[in-house]
Amino acid sequence: MKTKLLTLLFAFSVINMLAQTPVVPKAVIANTNNKALPPSEIVTNKALSSLKKPSLDEASILIYDYDGALFSYDLESEQIGWTVKAADASAEMCANKVTLNDGVVYVPFINGEIFAVDNLTGEFFWKSRLGNIKDQIVLKDQVPAVSNGKLFITAQNQDQSSNIYALNTKDGSLAWNYKLDSAANDNQVLFFNNKVFVSSASNLYCLDANTGKVLAQKTFEQPIQGKPVADGENVFIANDKDLLFALTPDKLDILWQFKLDENQYNIKERIFCKDKKVYFGAQGTNTSSLYALDSKTGTQLWKRDFSGDNIEYITEADDNIWGYTRKAKLFQIDINNGEIAMEIKLTTQPISNIEFPVDDTIFYYCDAGLIKFDLSTKDEDLYYMRTSIKDNVYTAYLKIIR
Repeated sequence: MKTKLLTLLFAFSVINMLAQTPVVPKAVIANTNNKALPPSEIVTNKALSSLKKPSLDEASILIYDYDGALFSYDLESEQIGWTVKAADASAEMCANKVTLNDGVVYVPFINGEIFAVDNLTGEFFWKSRLGNIKDQIVLKDQVPAVSNGKLFITAQNQDQSSNIYALNTKDGSLAWNYKLDSAANDNQVLFFNNKVFVSSASNLYCLDANTGKVLAQKTFEQPIQGKPVADGENVFIANDKDLLFALTPDKLDILWQFKLDENQYNIKERIFCKDKKVYFGAQGTNTSSLYALDSKTGTQLWKRDFSGDNIEYITEADDNIWGYTRKAKLFQIDINNGEIAMEIKLTTQPISNIEFPVDDTIFYYCDAGLIKFDLSTKDEDLYYMRTSIKDNVYTAYLKIIR
């Protein structure tokens, strides 16, 4: 009888403990029902042919011109192979960059359209539109992040909101979307370790790339600006003032933070990682600087100053950092020690990224067209001249097909 009583008391205790266990709230899941979205945010898509992996047209370079047209230019025949444009005239502006993945070119337009195009022929695999022609979504400063059958991109809506969208690369249909905090959101997306990292206002989000489920969220004192990058272990992002943060990819805990020199700011997209180091360019009131840090500790390894000028763009190639300044100064810097290998004042002002063919030249775009710069002679050859001139040049983008 005593044994039965103890058993009953134990059972009642377990039931009472379970009843008092706090309910864990379910994690936020992104909206995956396209029908539930308002017309200004809905995704429409049209599949035109089955997605395949075409061969690479390795004799050509993709030029996303500043008038909003994307075309393939054959560097041997010096002829345009194909051209694609957005559907309406309001998109006559290059405000984004393209992504080449498995021979498919993914190109976003400022009016909310996104195309998947065969790099060889310019034929469409699919066309998608975020929003509609009346309540247009704005795609600005975006580089489509493509991985594991999805394309990730952020967009600004006309109704003072913004979203991150995941589209299926097979047909451009919506996989999931998540509404962000800030309406003015043109920050780029990082895909890393099957997670998507995106900032909005003062928040950085880590989302599951397959479902859009929020895995972690970090709120900072100042708004976050620019794109997050990763070194294979951790994530790095800067605020809109003078701090760079190193974060764990799972919980977004701060590992270290680095403060820029006085009167320096505005890292934005001028940042990349290589060999467990993080490199970035900061603009400034009087002096801009290029920094190299140990990505594990945040220790400064070297710094290169540009007095009286601002760094506009940086990239990496063959253990050198290449870039140019606002005053059209092209530079090449040894990535290991920050020593200047080359510095020259150009006669043309670059407005694009820099691309590197196999020979001793580089390509960049200016308001007149495509420039082929000979590294040995320092000659600027206008390789392709634009047929029309457009006022208020914003930017352009190049991509050698390889």
